[in-house]
Amino acid sequence: MTVPEFRPSHVVPPDGMATWAAPDAARPLVPLDPLLPVEVVERRGDWALAQCSNGWSAWVDGRLLLAVPQGPPAAGQPAARTADPRPLLAAAEGALGRYRQSVEELLAGQLDREAFAERARGTRIGAVVDGDAVWLYDARHERWCFCDGASLVTFAVSEGPAADGDAAAAAGADRREDAGNGDRLPTAERFPPPVDGRGDRP
Repeated sequence: MTVPEFRPSHVVPPDGMATWAAPDAARPLVPLDPLLPVEVVERRGDWALAQCSNGWSAWVDGRLLLAVPQGPPAAGQPAARTADPRPLLAAAEGALGRYRQSVEELLAGQLDREAFAERARGTRIGAVVDGDAVWLYDARHERWCFCDGASLVTFAVSEGPAADGDAAAAAGADRREDAGNGDRLPTAERFPPPVDGRGDRP
């Protein structure tokens, strides 16, 4: 049975995705099949309530859903566009510049170690560039994004979804007080090295 006026807005990632009965990660349900069309009917921060064509719905990590291309906008509406990578590039550039300035002041004796650590606390910067492919870390949403120069899509998330963006940012800052949090950074398994023209790893 199909839900009346079911209009899929997204599809499930190729690997499928976990679901929950509520946006709190405490009540898991059965996972969704790969590339299943769903309609997002509600959002709470990173969470999205995904409804399937048969009417069944569950909460998912909305950052991982793949948007379905939409038709041309109606007259008078702005044209849809893919996520612009420039704000995230500018944020990474700014954060790196501030961190470098702190390093310069530390090495010049203008900051002691304690002041340097306090200023750098919570800083997370990530950028991997390989030709026209770029992976950027979005610290606000705790996710890695892939950019081909023109569009930006979520590649992997480093934390579970949060219902409140501000609360998630505060929680992320608390977690980052522990210097031993490198397990949340990309690994070779999640970010495989590029393949050369012969299909071999360098």
